[in-house]
Amino acid sequence: MKKALLLISGGIDSPVSAKLAQEKGYELEAIHFSQEPFTDATPKLKSLALCKLLGLKEMIVVNSGEEFKEIADKSYREYYFILIKRFMMRVSERIAKEKGIDYLITGESLGQVSSQTLSNLNTINQSTKIEILRPVLFMHKQQIIDLSKKYNFFETSKGPEMCDALASGTPRTQSTIEQLNIEEEKCKMNELIQSAIKKITIEDTNQKIELPKSLNICK
Repeated sequence: MKKALLLISGGIDSPVSAKLAQEKGYELEAIHFSQEPFTDATPKLKSLALCKLLGLKEMIVVNSGEEFKEIADKSYREYYFILIKRFMMRVSERIAKEKGIDYLITGESLGQVSSQTLSNLNTINQSTKIEILRPVLFMHKQQIIDLSKKYNFFETSKGPEMCDALASGTPRTQSTIEQLNIEEEKCKMNELIQSAIKKITIEDTNQKIELPKSLNICK
């Protein structure tokens, strides 16, 4: 059985990627990066609900709000989205290695947002050695929405985003490893990864989940 660790955020794309992977025979575990206290708990609650719909019994939660804040404050903010993705990939890789998992899965689709250009996906890929699978990479947003409705995820996933709670400036659509290495030195990325790994909890998806009426999510 092929095992993969799903990076789930509570939005439309990642659960669709998860379902497509399951249909290809992948056994999944899920990880969510919480930005609390800089956002509310909505993304985590929605991610838990989506994990339950996917048949997953638990979800790993990384309480990484403070680490995201450090990245935002101490690096060039135009690289923020790329840097936080590299951060999440590295933390996820550490956890996957401990669990004997060979793949990461994300809901990234080419060109949908600024961090998902070919240039930026390339530098994100280079943050880890583990293989990153992107089942919806070449899909248009409407295709992903249609699949979300087909799989009965959409009512849980829909809503405004809060990915940019700590972002500012115009995001870079091009990046190089050399540039990102400089930015990661500024925010002491390796120390942030070590810090985040110490703040991991496991959430049971069978717990009572009350989603707020005002839905604020990150895709």
